[in-house]
Amino acid sequence: MNARLGGIWLWLPLLLTWLTPEVSSSWWYMRATGGSSRVMCDNVPGLVSRQRQLCHRHPDVMRAIGLGVAEWTTECQHQFRQHRWNCNTLDRDHSLFGRVLLRSNRESAFVYAISSAGVVFAITRACSQGELKSCSCDPKKKGTAKDSKGTFDWGGCSDNIDYGIKFARAFVDAKEKKGKDARALMNLHNNRAGRKAVKRFLKQECKCHGVSGSCTLRTCWLAMADFRKTGDYLWRKYNGAIQVVMNQDGTGFTVANKRFKKPTKNDLVYFENSPDYCIRDREAGSLGTAGRVCNLTSRGMDSCEVMCCGRGYDTSRITRMTKCECKFHWCCAVRCQDCLEALDVHTCKAPKNADWTTST
Repeated sequence: MNARLGGIWLWLPLLLTWLTPEVSSSWWYMRATGGSSRVMCDNVPGLVSRQRQLCHRHPDVMRAIGLGVAEWTTECQHQFRQHRWNCNTLDRDHSLFGRVLLRSNRESAFVYAISSAGVVFAITRACSQGELKSCSCDPKKKGTAKDSKGTFDWGGCSDNIDYGIKFARAFVDAKEKKGKDARALMNLHNNRAGRKAVKRFLKQECKCHGVSGSCTLRTCWLAMADFRKTGDYLWRKYNGAIQVVMNQDGTGFTVANKRFKKPTKNDLVYFENSPDYCIRDREAGSLGTAGRVCNLTSRGMDSCEVMCCGRGYDTSRITRMTKCECKFHWCCAVRCQDCLEALDVHTCKAPKNADWTTST
């Protein structure tokens, strides 16, 4: 299963390579080459024919996806900032997240979902900003409509999220659809959950027209919410992810624990339990927590006891510049002094054997 995954993730030359070990290297490669469609589509290994066709046909979409990688990567790191596995990228690795994506655990499920959501978000935004030849604002949002507040006219530029979802599904899922194994079905499920999450937060915005600000007439449009809302939602789904096993005919899932409900299309699913991520373990895709900053007063996942896995922590005193003695001046400014502040920083001790461990 792992060998197959490595190849399949090479395909995302732009960004879509987002998910496997070789995956991330592709979009880095795309940016390094300046986004040339010829270089991008022909020289990235692992693309199936459908993906290569879309890449050649829509190089502008590929670039939009590539530019969006940093956004969903940052969101992943924000959501896991207080956990042992913190969605860190590996600068010197051939992949973006290392071998963790070869596993079928909850972290991998989240990364597939947030990546898929990020692709939808990037494409849809590029459509609305007029950066893509193949789409623009949502063409279906025209004429007059009604809501709970009355009648309004569609105007402005409604985000064309249906196009973003359609393209993301065609490109991202193309490789998985050629596989019939359990991991392919898991990836397809989590990819779809990510796409649906973005559409879930599509909101209607309106502008009033009338005398003295009255709302006699309204012009409305649909807009995506900030990507943080999608990230927060998928984080909740990660915490409630459902462990599954393949059903007997190999066409779908059944829950591993019969006490839990069957997963919906919005849920994240996974097959194997996660490691504890305490130590550097190449096979598990774990960087360990040595050197991570911990919170001495917390009782949560970021506490020194939990983050450092009971190994203890080192304390160092640092100074930083902060704003102090702030005063309000009429009108209308707040002026502060620059002050040096000393504080203690606690970092997790390394295990006695700090080298990579390899499963035997």
